[in-house]
Amino acid sequence: MKSIIKVFAIASISLIPLVVPWDFRTMDVAKAIAEEQNVRIITVMGQGTVNIPSTQARVSLGVEVRGKTADEVQQEVAKRSNAVVNLLKSRQVDKLQTTGISLQPEYDYSNNPAGNNNQPRLIGYIGTNTVSFRLSIDKSGATVDEAVKIGATRIDSISFLASDEETSKAQQEAIKRAALDAQSQADSVLAALNLARKEIVGIQINNNAYSPVYTQNANLSNREGIAQSSPIIGGEQVITASVTLQISY
Repeated sequence: MKSIIKVFAIASISLIPLVVPWDFRTMDVAKAIAEEQNVRIITVMGQGTVNIPSTQARVSLGVEVRGKTADEVQQEVAKRSNAVVNLLKSRQVDKLQTTGISLQPEYDYSNNPAGNNNQPRLIGYIGTNTVSFRLSIDKSGATVDEAVKIGATRIDSISFLASDEETSKAQQEAIKRAALDAQSQADSVLAALNLARKEIVGIQINNNAYSPVYTQNANLSNREGIAQSSPIIGGEQVITASVTLQISY
């Protein structure tokens, strides 16, 4: 009878270490799941804008020539283009580069002679060479006029912008303003609902953007009457950025 009692006591004690640790682990997992399910997130996007004065003009201009033969046109384009490029180099413009070269036939699609099966008639060739460059706004008007006088026949565009350094600073400031705007929006919403902001759990910086102040297109094939510097006036460049925040509450 005594031996039976001893065996039972030993068996009952041996069950304890198998049950207690498993219960604690189960409670920890359940608590973690419950806490995860209670996490609440608000997502807001803020905008930031910075205006900075334009100090540089980005100009795209070129030479366009029409002629009877391809060789004649190509030689005239090369002659005028070299003169324009040499002028721009002497004015020490920045980021001078060729942006386009073309030579194509020109056809007359009307008044085809009889028996020509309504095919267009070749009347010559058109050649173009375009370049782009940057320079200070106060020098841009005189420089463009000089280029026109020595051979440029078209101004494709003129846009105004700040220097790369000033633009970079403005972009960083726009991002900062966008982040503060997003945080302010979140605080306003949560305060209206009697909720409290906890921590930022996600940040996304969207692409920055800037808008040129002014653009212009003009064909200057007929350059008669140009006697004074063209007035070119810059304005402010607008830098914008957006930041998206995910905030727990």
